Amino acid sequence: MKKIALVGAPNVGKSVLFNALVNSYRAVVSNYPGTTVEVTRGKANIKCEIYEVIDTPGMYSFSSITEEEKVGRDILLKEHFRCVIHVIDAKNILRMLPLTLQLLEAGFPVIVVLNMIDEALEEGITIDVDLFEQRLGVRIFLISALKKEGLELLKNEISEYSSGQEHPTLCHYQEGIEKNIEIICKKLTKNYPITKRAIASLLLKEDKEITDLVKHNESAHWQEIEAMIQRVEQDFFHHIEYEMAISLRNSIEAITHGVFEHKENKNNFKEKLSRWMMQPLTGLPILFVVLYFAFYKFVSGFGAGVVVDFLDKIVFDKYVNPFFVNLTHLYIKGEAFQSLFVGDYGIITMGLKYALAIILPIVSFFFLVFSIIEDSGYLPRLAMLLDRVFKKIGLSGRAVIPMVLGFGCATMATMVTRILPTKKEKIIATILLALAVPCSAQLGVLLSVLDGNTIILSIWICIILLVFLLVGYCSSKILKGEGAFFYMEIPPLRLPKLSHIFIKTYVRIKWYLKEVIPLFVLSSVFVWALERLGLFKHIISILSKPVSLLGLPVETASIFFFGFFRRDYGAAGLYDLHNHSVLTDVQLLVATVALTLFLPCIAQFFMNIKERGWKIGFIISGFTLIMSFCVAYIVKVVANYALFIMRI
Repeated sequence: MKKIALVGAPNVGKSVLFNALVNSYRAVVSNYPGTTVEVTRGKANIKCEIYEVIDTPGMYSFSSITEEEKVGRDILLKEHFRCVIHVIDAKNILRMLPLTLQLLEAGFPVIVVLNMIDEALEEGITIDVDLFEQRLGVRIFLISALKKEGLELLKNEISEYSSGQEHPTLCHYQEGIEKNIEIICKKLTKNYPITKRAIASLLLKEDKEITDLVKHNESAHWQEIEAMIQRVEQDFFHHIEYEMAISLRNSIEAITHGVFEHKENKNNFKEKLSRWMMQPLTGLPILFVVLYFAFYKFVSGFGAGVVVDFLDKIVFDKYVNPFFVNLTHLYIKGEAFQSLFVGDYGIITMGLKYALAIILPIVSFFFLVFSIIEDSGYLPRLAMLLDRVFKKIGLSGRAVIPMVLGFGCATMATMVTRILPTKKEKIIATILLALAVPCSAQLGVLLSVLDGNTIILSIWICIILLVFLLVGYCSSKILKGEGAFFYMEIPPLRLPKLSHIFIKTYVRIKWYLKEVIPLFVLSSVFVWALERLGLFKHIISILSKPVSLLGLPVETASIFFFGFFRRDYGAAGLYDLHNHSVLTDVQLLVATVALTLFLPCIAQFFMNIKERGWKIGFIISGFTLIMSFCVAYIVKVVANYALFIMRI
């Protein structure tokens, strides 16, 4: 099968183009950089021929720096492609052309796609495509992948593309560098997946992976090549990579001279709003409005309040549960097997009720709101706004992306920590996601439980925020490693497209149902089996001891037991206890704090191990368990003392 690679910087629309080519929603599409942290593959039918399309992580340069760039380059080096489509944001051509020239220098069969041409035209940018193609020596297409404009012309080019053509060298370096590149090329005797000129350029830039490759392949000539590289470095005042970058920039300016014109609209409201979102004086009130109306009022108030109440108390309690209780008693004999389905911990009366009546509405409303926010382009601006605060806890503003994603699903957010540039940042982000970032389902349930009690809600928010900042700050001081640095593409603000919002929400709900319902059912079966064997009461009695230290009733031990399976499972149990008025206000505060900081769910635990290793994964889980009970105990002591003072 012929292969097509989609490459380019983050947030240029590669995943949108991927979905348009394969005619499905396989890749996650969002209006912020760093969405594609894994490689996505799909099949496209182009002119009655099947192609494999590969969506790669974001690349700024062929000289890999970040983990995403390394993954993208490895794919290009290890697989053979019919064509490599370099997707460029039509509004930022100058900044993205260096990768185009590097791909051409490496000998790849390149097609250039200038995406988001509709937005470029709105900003007053016009492009002379014929002149651009003549100077660059490759086919260039103006498209809007979101609107599928220009897609058919691109498909025609893919079908008719001839990959045997050679491209002229477009980037010429200083005479001393060019001379040494030529000499190094003659020393390279083995075959490589890219041109020898590209190999020589990467050697001069001290690219570690290419250096190791050549050192292994050219052992007979390596000392001469290494000595030559060292001499070149001594001949220039600046670092050799800087000198080569300047030459690359000069070449790009010559290629693009007269190719495009930009008539800037200074009265653009979107640009003004974009700046307001990133400035503390205006950005913080905007953040408060988003959190209050989108998440607290809509997701928690309407989703976790009105909708959950309707499904839980009317649909399930009045209709679903009685129907299945009667059906079970009619067709299943024996109390033991009946309780498997409709008992206190039955598959239907607890497992499906928790999953469908309590958790599903909350995550559905959260996914809807989150899809709107991410497609609008607000998240990168939030990253810029919070960068200074995040620096204090060892992270950069870029970490806002996995942190916000954690409110949807901490498991996926842990995987997205790959976009962070340093190991230290990745570990800190993983700790905070496991400890103090509740997922949408858990957060929605907890907000629903605390709804109407403004004082406890405010105290709970302050405690979780304080733990988040304190643990982050201490981690940044204890953990060794390179400090945080920040760079991020700021995409334009966009009005989200309704069809994309609903598709993304549907895909995420489908993922939720596929992952969570089987887990809730298995958990119900597991608890039923423990109860039948007489072990459940024994486990609850063991858990009741630390629970009693927190001043909580014995009934709350079960919610922490369920929390071992999934945090939202435990939160749903707390919701049930709250409805039966089992907890006092102080106990409610202590329980919500403990459950919020409790162990990561099973899926997140294994993702922590996958991303950070067994040792760090177990340490993080142990730390969160101890931290959750310690903080909850302190809250209990302080709250009881405060009540005592108030009574006096």
